[in-house]
Amino acid sequence: MRNLITCFIPVQHGTDFKPTLKTLRESGVVEKIILVGDTENSIEGTDIAKIALDSFNSTKAIKAFAKNVTTPFILLYTKTLPLDLGQNALHRMVQACNSSGAGMVYSDYFEQKEGALKPHPVIEYQEGSLRDDFDFGSLLLYRTKAFVEAAQSMDQEFELAGLYDLRLKVSQNYRLVHLPELLYTELELDTRKSGEKMFDYVDPRNRFKQIEMEKACTAHLNVVGAWLAPKFKEIAFSAGNFKYEASVIIPVWNRAKTITDAIKSVLSQEVDFEFNLIIVDNYSTDGTYELIKSFADSDDRIIHVIPTRKDLGIGGCWNEAINHPACGKFAIQLDSDDLYIDNTVIQSIVASFYEQNCAMVVGSYKMVNFKLEEISPGLIDHKEWTPENGRNNALRINGLGAPRAFYTPVLREIQVPNVSYGEDYALGLAISRYYQIGRIYVPLYLCRRWDENSDSSLDIVKMNAHNFYKDKIRTLEFWARQQAVKEGN
Repeated sequence: MRNLITCFIPVQHGTDFKPTLKTLRESGVVEKIILVGDTENSIEGTDIAKIALDSFNSTKAIKAFAKNVTTPFILLYTKTLPLDLGQNALHRMVQACNSSGAGMVYSDYFEQKEGALKPHPVIEYQEGSLRDDFDFGSLLLYRTKAFVEAAQSMDQEFELAGLYDLRLKVSQNYRLVHLPELLYTELELDTRKSGEKMFDYVDPRNRFKQIEMEKACTAHLNVVGAWLAPKFKEIAFSAGNFKYEASVIIPVWNRAKTITDAIKSVLSQEVDFEFNLIIVDNYSTDGTYELIKSFADSDDRIIHVIPTRKDLGIGGCWNEAINHPACGKFAIQLDSDDLYIDNTVIQSIVASFYEQNCAMVVGSYKMVNFKLEEISPGLIDHKEWTPENGRNNALRINGLGAPRAFYTPVLREIQVPNVSYGEDYALGLAISRYYQIGRIYVPLYLCRRWDENSDSSLDIVKMNAHNFYKDKIRTLEFWARQQAVKEGN
């Protein structure tokens, strides 16, 4: 199995890539190693070539790779940090690619992090795995035929979205196969907690990258028949017989430290219609129940709900609220950790439903610490959403923003998945298939980040479970949209 692979690795001035060269040469299956980027180095050899490029992730780079390969397989190592291949790792990846007919193979790996070696499993790729931050690891084996075909079909030039565009184009004709084996070790320098990484994709500093990624994803959806034109169902807002114009809904479990702030921020709202607050207390044991009751006893706008079931997640608690006879025409979200930014939020959200004729409204928020002091990245406004392409781009991004509000008759028809992660995203995708989603780009609430957030510090197994679920939601919606396109809906 010798001389099967051409390997491309990025190099930068000052980085030590000699260990990577050593492990690749010792693999026994690499014919040529092509250094990409800083070509001013002293590494020589008959198996070494160099390409001077500014970006490893550009369309220009992908096309250059395709022109400089004669082997059956292309290996991309996307990091500049040292790589250590496991026993027969590349042999195994080639074997899996051949036996499955895959266009690309990726695997689990070990990460060397803060002096410790830890397994880093990754997840299966699905048709709905359209996130540009999908974790393949840093070692990607492509079938050359699939790689070249994809490169030749690239009709947009990207500086940062080239690898993403490549992956999407390969997936149109080939499988992307996950090999659940720990085949290599890479060095990991990003030691941030999961809750600190999760907002990278909406950081304003990454705006240019996000625009490129959206263009690549939109082109892909067009090719595979899942792109939806900006045509939406009109809403008359006349369904049902609602006593209240709006209800704020707070599902809560053990938030004695924050629930008082949340309740006060709702009760301080100034509106020209009737509204109430429905708090679904999912059997709290830390004094939350007593705090809610003390407010409910003195203010009849508060409806304190204790579910009869004990198997409810956040989504199930939402179903308890929206199906309650006192629920208003519009159901407005507030997490038990957070609070509205001022006393005009509910009025602004309700007005947006009528002004934008939408079944869902999503606002913007500021990131703050427990003391309500602003923290990075500050304002989260999801400006990547546009009326023309927002519902298509929603299949790529990992969330739609907050706070969220819904036209209750539509929400009652769909119902909320009984889970505690991704339920809001599932609703946004389902609603956006037919209805416009309205946006408010000024901050409406303060999103409090602290150690007791459910996503503040997740291990890799829990993160993978969350990401797999969201990818499954995307896949179901992806199939539904393909069907809608076929039926002309």
